[in-house]
Amino acid sequence: MTTDSGARLVWTPGQVASGPDGVVPSGWEEQTRQVFRNLAVALETAGAGWEHVVKLTFYVVGTDELPVVRAVRNEFVNAAAPPASTLVEVAGLFRPEFLIEVEAVAAV
Repeated sequence: MTTDSGARLVWTPGQVASGPDGVVPSGWEEQTRQVFRNLAVALETAGAGWEHVVKLTFYVVGTDELPVVRAVRNEFVNAAAPPASTLVEVAGLFRPEFLIEVEAVAAV
């Protein structure tokens, strides 16, 4: 999709914490980091990088570990000016071992 400004929008599907080997790490920090690694691959495949991300949508099964989620997010995005984000607490994701799913929108 191209905007009036000429930017091409990239919408990633929701990414969960399944690594290339199919292993799902345990814990919020490890799962969030794997999610962001998966997002990096999806963005790169579409010709985008973290500097192009304008919106993140988080789906989490609990909110007690949000400081951990933010800290890991800040390893990937500009922590001084992170992209807009929405966080939704859900009853569960498509498999019970997943704690977090994240979608990204980038403007290239």
